[in-house]
Amino acid sequence: MKTKLAIFDLDGTLFDTRKVNYQAYKLALDKYNVPLDYDEFASMFNGRLYKTYMPKLMGDIGTDENIEDAHNLKIKEYPRFLKDAVKNESLFSMIDCMKNDFHIALVTTGATENVYQILDYFNVRDKFELILTQNDVVNKKPDPEGFLKAMDYFKVDADNTIVFEDSDVGLAAAKAAGCVAYIVKGYA
Repeated sequence: MKTKLAIFDLDGTLFDTRKVNYQAYKLALDKYNVPLDYDEFASMFNGRLYKTYMPKLMGDIGTDENIEDAHNLKIKEYPRFLKDAVKNESLFSMIDCMKNDFHIALVTTGATENVYQILDYFNVRDKFELILTQNDVVNKKPDPEGFLKAMDYFKVDADNTIVFEDSDVGLAAAKAAGCVAYIVKGYA
């Protein structure tokens, strides 16, 4: 019986999705004539929920309704650009090595539909015993709710849980949950 848990983030950790998300959001924001700079977007996007950076990107037209519309358009366009995602082969090799001793969970602020699309595109969905997305928690990272839910699901305490994250908000959530976190810095 497994008594340990490994939790992995998706964007920036298991996959470099900056180009995928950028291109999908660029198309979505074209509807509103909002230009999108790649570097600015990549710095805002990393690990954050769209509701935190979209108001900055959209400025005065960033009403709740427009933000949700742009986000929904992004979700729709996302699969077109999956070819630009980069899989972190090293982490997936680690998952394969850990799976006999650790429960393997994915906790992300990503949109549910897009999370499953990228996992299916790379044929890795079955590597995870539990997948929690932005729709599965009320409080997003840096709140630890997602990590705590995963720990509760497997009945594993923080002392036996490790987290793999790349963003400040994800690392803050891991710390708040009392877990050891490993920083993934694979994508410059």
